Amino acid sequence: MSEALLKNVQDMLNEEKWTRATLSNYSTAQFKELDDLLKDAREERVYDELKKTCDEHLGHTKNSIIALYLSGMVALSRQIIDDSALINLVSIFVDNHKWAIVKYLCERILDYGESKFALRTLAECYKNENEEDAIFGIWERLVKVDFEEADLAKALAEHYERIPNIDAAVDYYKKALHRYINKQLFTNVREIWAKLLDYCPMDIDFFLHVQKKIAKNISEEKAVLLLQDVYASCKKRKDINTAIIILKIILQYDQRDSHSRREITECFREKYADHSQLEEYIRISNISQNWRNVHEAIQDFEKHIAFDKGNYVYHRTWGVGRIASVQGDDILIDFAKKRGHSMSLKMAVDALQTLSKNHIWVLKATWKKEKLHEWVKSEPILALKTVIKSFGNSCDIKRIKTEMSPSILSAGEWIAWSSKAREILKGDPSFGVSPENIDLFTVRERPISIEEKLYNEFKAERNFFDRVQTIRNFTAQKDPELDSEYFTEMFAYFAGYLRSLNQVTEQVVASYLLVKDLAGRYPQLGSSLQLNFLQIFEGISDVPTLFFNLKDNKLKEEFLHHIKLFVPSWPEIFIKLFPYALAPSIINNLEKEGYEDKLVAMAINCFENYRENREAVLWIYRNLNKTPWFEKTGISFEKQLITLIYILDISYREIENHRDTAENRKINKQVYNILFKEGLLNSFVETADSDTILRIFTFIEDVKDLDPADKIKLRSRIQDKHPDFKFFGDTEKTVITRGLMVTAVMYEEKQRQLTHIMEVEVPANSREIAFALSLGDLRENAEYKAAKEKQEILNSMVAKLKDEIERAQLFDPGTINANRVSFGTKVVLSNDSKEKKEEYTILGPWESDPENRIISYLSPFGGTLLNKKVGEKFDFSINDEKISYTVEQIAPVIF
Repeated sequence: MSEALLKNVQDMLNEEKWTRATLSNYSTAQFKELDDLLKDAREERVYDELKKTCDEHLGHTKNSIIALYLSGMVALSRQIIDDSALINLVSIFVDNHKWAIVKYLCERILDYGESKFALRTLAECYKNENEEDAIFGIWERLVKVDFEEADLAKALAEHYERIPNIDAAVDYYKKALHRYINKQLFTNVREIWAKLLDYCPMDIDFFLHVQKKIAKNISEEKAVLLLQDVYASCKKRKDINTAIIILKIILQYDQRDSHSRREITECFREKYADHSQLEEYIRISNISQNWRNVHEAIQDFEKHIAFDKGNYVYHRTWGVGRIASVQGDDILIDFAKKRGHSMSLKMAVDALQTLSKNHIWVLKATWKKEKLHEWVKSEPILALKTVIKSFGNSCDIKRIKTEMSPSILSAGEWIAWSSKAREILKGDPSFGVSPENIDLFTVRERPISIEEKLYNEFKAERNFFDRVQTIRNFTAQKDPELDSEYFTEMFAYFAGYLRSLNQVTEQVVASYLLVKDLAGRYPQLGSSLQLNFLQIFEGISDVPTLFFNLKDNKLKEEFLHHIKLFVPSWPEIFIKLFPYALAPSIINNLEKEGYEDKLVAMAINCFENYRENREAVLWIYRNLNKTPWFEKTGISFEKQLITLIYILDISYREIENHRDTAENRKINKQVYNILFKEGLLNSFVETADSDTILRIFTFIEDVKDLDPADKIKLRSRIQDKHPDFKFFGDTEKTVITRGLMVTAVMYEEKQRQLTHIMEVEVPANSREIAFALSLGDLRENAEYKAAKEKQEILNSMVAKLKDEIERAQLFDPGTINANRVSFGTKVVLSNDSKEKKEEYTILGPWESDPENRIISYLSPFGGTLLNKKVGEKFDFSINDEKISYTVEQIAPVIF
């Protein structure tokens, strides 16, 4: 059947060539018949053969209508970048004014996704047919896919002005404005700027954002011209605060602008018209004098103007105060612990920080704690805005925590409150992030769109792969605005990495994979992708290192997928990559394609070179040692176990030598869990013979940094299973442990102690210090010194408890072995020197109570007792007195 279809196509091509069919013979009906043929070819899976036949025909008959259409449509359906066949075909019919066919061809192209060429041509069709309404629909689609098209965006804005639909007009004017800025066409920019000032004068954030782009792409002088228009609009609306902001920006571009200097002085007069010292502060700051640096003058004026009756200030020793009066150069301030304090204006400006009446420090000083606590818990959005605005409208979570806990919220309350606060900061449109620092949050006077919020996050991110995630979040929205200036700039950032392949880095590979993924979902972006994966891959000098540096799991999987699809030697590359990737997809693909021999060789290599492949060995042990092909490696269970013990030992030594500490701690924890917590060694003891156990235990004994308590437990388990087992070099040892064996009861008690100190004693001490500071002079402040000494004691106690709790290992009573003295046993001794019996309970330092004969296994006497058997004799010296003992009885402690 497929051969018949291909023969039919060949016959059609020959007939077309021999009869020299003219364009007048073609209609949309013929193309619909070709579409039926394409449908049959797809069902019979001969698309590639069909395209090959047509391409060969085009080699000698370049204007074959049938070949151009069939080849072009197959390429389009396969998303092949080369669309020259269809462009040539459409151009032939455009040149001959066959508009019905042109329209049909363009619509067929658009069935597979938006195309700038097809949309422009279709618009020309509608123009020739006088279908004006349809043209606007096509223009809208074209503006969305052609990010450089400015004239049509402006034409659409003017169209919506006439309807009128002002919201749509504003949207298209904004698109046109950004595109004219990119083209550096200032005349067009100024025309649209004036329109937008008429329609949305309150959208100051937009104008401030765009003026930066104008200053960068065109010139600072042009940005100033447009800002002066914004200033005039603000003055007309009596929006003095915004007018001052605009004038400050203008003066940053040109500090010698005398007109703007006069204007800002008048704005200050209008804003502070009721201030008792206004003219005096204008005089002192010399803000109206051209000889003084304008920025210093503004800063000086704003510092002075904050000093007026009723305003709040902060002193580092006396805390928050309120200005009681201002008389010339004298200021009278009421601090909580120092009322009626007099200062000169100059000293006040230098020594005091001015605070708004809504500053969080003012609220703490003037509100009752109970009221403030209730307000913070019930109004988290308002509380967040208050704290952020208190610190220059730029604040991170650490600063917020400092203000909230423990002075307002307890440590426990902060955990729950901060979780909600993070959700608010991320999702509430009244909060944004600083474009310079992703960690700094700001409060927006006008709600921010999710697009702008993500754009600001993108600009603030310093890490390439964080930016990858941000653009993904942008496109994850419902109907993302891909023609917005925000997405355009983000997308251009990644597309820029593909312009030069002098050095293929992880950023280049990641950008290719990301752009290709986006182009697959949004075909209008495909023009940014002029490379194929093989070209990218051939430029990689070190594949494993590049893979390791791809700090995004989705991109790593895509990288592996592309290697398999496009690189002929993919099996060898997969084997080479496995120790770095540890990806199930690598194993699955190699198994599926029958490369078991390569898998066997890889596993053997990993175990033989375990020092370099420690993580790979762990991954293979956990995931592959039960697979049929792994049995062919000949790696016995004993060898696997010994390799794991070697890795444990190496990781301990690397940690001790401070080499890749974080990575080695991770490996160490994984191996330790496999061997001890998951019971691998215990299971091994149950089934292995004595000789094998001795070998394995010898390796365990050689791991010098392993907690001796774990060795003791393993010895006990071995003796339970093999009572007559003889350990090589079996001698008594004093236990000096890195860890700390504890009972569950004492572990919980220590945690309660830590919680009490952190949530009760530390906050109380902070209040004591704050009160002591309010008393003034620290040199003779006994309360302050006492509070600071207590703070040091508390900090020391917290550090000690945290360290001990971190090292603590809970003792399992079910592991007690009464054959020998060990943790959790009660021992009866015969004091042969004094002919009396003594009874001791062996526990840890937390449980130690010498008066009640409970001793620590870490104590000298406790360490000597460890591993002793009934009937064993030993000597112990204390205070130069040698005492002889005999072990008479060992029993487990009942917990």
